[in-house]
Amino acid sequence: MIMAPQTFTMIATIIIVLALTLAEADKISSLPGQPRVKFQQYSGYIPVDKQQQRSLFYYFVEAEQDSASKPLVLWLSGGPGCSSVGFGAFMEHGPFKPGDNNVLLKNDFSWNKARDSLVFLQRWFTKFPEYSNNDFYIAGESYAGHYVPQLAQLIVQTKTKLNLKGIVIGSPLLEFNTNCNSKTEFLWSHGLISDSTYQVLNRVCNFSTIMRQQIINGNLSGACAEVNNTVYSEVSEYIDAHDVTLDVCLPSGNQQANVLNQLQRTQKIDVCVEDKITTFLNRREVQKAIHAKLVGVTKWLSCSEVLNYDYQNFEIAIIPILGSLVKSGIRVIVYNGDQDSVIPLMGSRSLVDGLAKQIGLNTTVAYRAWFEERQVAGWTQVYGDILSFATIRGASHEASFTQPERSLVLLQAFLEGKPLPNIV
Repeated sequence: MIMAPQTFTMIATIIIVLALTLAEADKISSLPGQPRVKFQQYSGYIPVDKQQQRSLFYYFVEAEQDSASKPLVLWLSGGPGCSSVGFGAFMEHGPFKPGDNNVLLKNDFSWNKARDSLVFLQRWFTKFPEYSNNDFYIAGESYAGHYVPQLAQLIVQTKTKLNLKGIVIGSPLLEFNTNCNSKTEFLWSHGLISDSTYQVLNRVCNFSTIMRQQIINGNLSGACAEVNNTVYSEVSEYIDAHDVTLDVCLPSGNQQANVLNQLQRTQKIDVCVEDKITTFLNRREVQKAIHAKLVGVTKWLSCSEVLNYDYQNFEIAIIPILGSLVKSGIRVIVYNGDQDSVIPLMGSRSLVDGLAKQIGLNTTVAYRAWFEERQVAGWTQVYGDILSFATIRGASHEASFTQPERSLVLLQAFLEGKPLPNIV
């Protein structure tokens, strides 16, 4: 989504002047069912249009130690229109995750352990001035591959007084055709579609055409409808596109679900966590604790059903914006979970490599494995000292959900300006 000049002005104004201090009224004394912690949490509303009575909801988590001197990371989830609080904070890398019986579990690999403080924002962005001299990073995933670079570009262009050091984007939509069509290779190489369907996708109707017709135009042509139905039939509805190796969440009354529950315990991944997040954030005592109000909707949803969005913006190329950021000295890392079929790694890797060649960056760290606890955590390549690509082994579209330890190692290395760990 390319932002209009008035939107640029609004966001810049928010960034510069909006919050003079973290409001004491926004402090969260304790979330229902949470374990005891030493860091502070805040949440509430930031007005952006008083005339139209529009506000943005935020959730702020201090670093576990010395938060005032640590970097500040803003997290934006994708969608467009999906919740940074629901997905980012309570599913991926916030301090807590919902468990059973209305209990919150401590996330041992929360990103506020990476010597930084975190802001999760429902749509756009604010900052807290006491952190204005801290190193500042913007992070996000999926469709945030559009608006994280755009917001960073806005900060650079407007010379906003933020010490922006870098951006971190996971499985990002950067270039519509490349990212969409890499799905063909991914599904075929992972055995999810047949040779004949692979050939039809390459010759008759590819995924970018299917997406363009389905999402932007609203209907599929005969040839594309046929291949799309074949793909759906071959892959099956019991595969999670976000992680093709992960089991899916089935209704608790389903007999097969009992088997999957056993697998969940083995994997230590709760594939039904989104349902638990929805239940948790719709509890009245939780909404009271986080100072949240339901306005214009009857319940909290993980993704907006009322977002007025121009889907032609999907096709805006973001690679030129990444190039301008790198040229202005902003560090960029693009990472992908290697089990993600939504935005597969092959497209991201080729786009980052192409960008490096285009702007004349030499490879400084050749493509190699990187490690966490002496196990291969993924693969990485670095260009100059400013642009890098990495995969996270065994990770989904929401990498921190399925590989929290490895995702935390990646973030920590980036914040410290270090290469991802080698085994030696």
